[in-house]
Amino acid sequence: MAKKPGRGSASGASPRKKSPSKPPLARRILRGVLIWGTALALLGAIFLGTAVFFTMRELPGMTSLKSSQNGQMIVVRANDGSELVSLGPSYGKWLSYDQIPKVMKDAIVSTEDRRFRDHIGVDPVALARIFKVRVERGHFREGASTITQQLARNIFLNNARTFGRKGREMILALAMERKFSKDQILELYLNKVYFGGGAYGIDAASRKFFGHPATELSTGEAAIIAGLVKAPSHYSPTADVEASIGRGKVVLGLMAETGAISQAEANSIDLSEIEMAVDAGQNSVRYFTDWALPQLDMLLPETSEPIEVWTTLDPKMQEAATKAVDANAPEGAQGALVSLDRDGGVLAMVGGTDYVTSNYNRATSAVRQPGSAWKLFVYMAALEAGYTPDDKVVDEAVTIDGWSPQNANRKYSGEIDVRTAFAYSKNTIAAKLGSEVGFGTVASMARRFGISTPVSTNPSMVLGTSEVRVIDMTQAFAAVSAGGTSVEPFGIRKVTTTSGEVLYEHKSVQGKMLVPPYVAAGITDLLQTTVATGTGRAAQIGRPVAGKTGTTSSNKDGWFLGFSSGITTGVWMGRDDAKRVAGLSGGHAPARAFHDYMAVAVKGRPVEQFETELKLPEWQLEPDDEYLQGDPDEYYYVDEYGNVVYPDTRGPGANGDEPLYEDGSGVGDPAYGPGPAPAYAPAPAPQGPAAATDDFLNRATGRQPNGPPPVNVTRGQGSPRPMRTPPPPAPAAPGQVPY
Repeated sequence: MAKKPGRGSASGASPRKKSPSKPPLARRILRGVLIWGTALALLGAIFLGTAVFFTMRELPGMTSLKSSQNGQMIVVRANDGSELVSLGPSYGKWLSYDQIPKVMKDAIVSTEDRRFRDHIGVDPVALARIFKVRVERGHFREGASTITQQLARNIFLNNARTFGRKGREMILALAMERKFSKDQILELYLNKVYFGGGAYGIDAASRKFFGHPATELSTGEAAIIAGLVKAPSHYSPTADVEASIGRGKVVLGLMAETGAISQAEANSIDLSEIEMAVDAGQNSVRYFTDWALPQLDMLLPETSEPIEVWTTLDPKMQEAATKAVDANAPEGAQGALVSLDRDGGVLAMVGGTDYVTSNYNRATSAVRQPGSAWKLFVYMAALEAGYTPDDKVVDEAVTIDGWSPQNANRKYSGEIDVRTAFAYSKNTIAAKLGSEVGFGTVASMARRFGISTPVSTNPSMVLGTSEVRVIDMTQAFAAVSAGGTSVEPFGIRKVTTTSGEVLYEHKSVQGKMLVPPYVAAGITDLLQTTVATGTGRAAQIGRPVAGKTGTTSSNKDGWFLGFSSGITTGVWMGRDDAKRVAGLSGGHAPARAFHDYMAVAVKGRPVEQFETELKLPEWQLEPDDEYLQGDPDEYYYVDEYGNVVYPDTRGPGANGDEPLYEDGSGVGDPAYGPGPAPAYAPAPAPQGPAAATDDFLNRATGRQPNGPPPVNVTRGQGSPRPMRTPPPPAPAAPGQVPY
């Protein structure tokens, strides 16, 4: 019986060959990654090597880098051309590597790059460390820039935090390490790095902060300078001595860690005993330069060349202003002064009693309550509404919406004239006048005269409860001195290159008339009486002076503002924490400071008499817009429906004389009252709201919702003169007082 061939039988078809097994997928992926990674790394190395090679060829030499400078020098000159201060970069003597003290080199290497001698310009160990921290903590805790990278950034790049800039920085650092030795790189770094206060290089920093060359640096001084690199403005000894000492102690600790000094030596150095140099430039002039120089960004195109800034400051007046504030400011109080020429040029500016102790400019930045100095706007609003200095008013107890103002002496004088009420700063009369003309009208007057801070329309605002700046109040009084014409403060007359090319020159602009001449004359009459016989008698200087005192509750603020012979000066005194200053009042220390300064400021100027003749317009010529703006077409008023109306903008109507509202509609518009709608097309008119809101009317008239009507002031000398309706304030942004 024949056997069936089995699978293993040799008979039949030939046996199949086994195919070779493929490598596992993971192994194939790993091989591909290694091949492509090696190729990409090789290409990257070729690209990096090529970039470094060509960058190295383009780098300037050591001699060229030593002569290059960073930053822009600015020479600030006074009105007479004398130099006030030189700002910007300051370069000391270039020190070779061998001339630089070893402690200075050790301090900077220990602080900024302790592996400086070991890396190739970029430190991979430091890079690995910061990325490890990034993974562990979720954010970068420190940088990894080497000294070479910092040098490359300071010389060739900016401080933008971008990967592109960082990449260029690394290539430059690698190229610099190929071109220069470690000693040359450290020499360049220590002579060019910025240490704050305008000082570039260790010699400039040593001279600025310690008053001697860098070749004489002690270990403690070197530690303080090395600590400045991290944050020059924060750790600068001229800005914060305690911060610079604290940072210096950190540097001493790092030097001990790296073995540059022993721990015992680090512990024995008392940085608080190091004598700091006094910077002669840090005086009151810096208050002015800190205010004026930032304006260059708006006045000039971008430029890095050295420039000279010719300012309005008068050196003798500035010195007198500084002495006047220092001599009269009460103990523990600060003082500020601004003085303007008739064209608005700042003649003197003092922002505090000591710039070195505090560079906060209280003349331009601080906002404080002006007290009775604010009555300038109350009485101008009353004069514009029809009052004269000789009109009779009654000094008596008064209550307005639950508010009962008191006079300083808690007494009442009965019937007096407006001039006397202003001269003796009667609070009750100011409250009555403010209520009658409207608190919104007073606020609008303040806005007109340059008050830029928020203004309240509560009844107590007439006594100066809204905070203001010294420079704004001085600007307002300068406008009064100019006959009611606006004055704009400025500090820079022209800017030139060092070769004399004019880059900018201030152009005088005709001021805008803010009030009719008779209002300016009337308020000048009142201001002159205040100094002659009223609360400002301490400000007398032997020639006509017009001014006003101001004192806030609990003697927290004292003011005097006034003008004479074309110079307007404002003085404020008080504490920065707004606490009470015993005995402080506007008629004492501030008025005396005004006197001391103005006695010097007006010397050599001709005596000028004030124009106080009222020259009132004929009442039948109302509206009196030709006195205010000179253009009858600009006159407007509020009708019985609360709408702002331009009566001289006419539509054809039945008789061709129907007035139009701001939106061009006529009196017949159903939205504004009874009567048929106009049949004519509205004429173009100024843009604005269709009607004044209840809130607008309450502010403009001084009324409160559902409250009593304004207090009427008793007037003597026969029947009262009919009051003229002043122009209402223009619409303002929500929450702001109309201007």
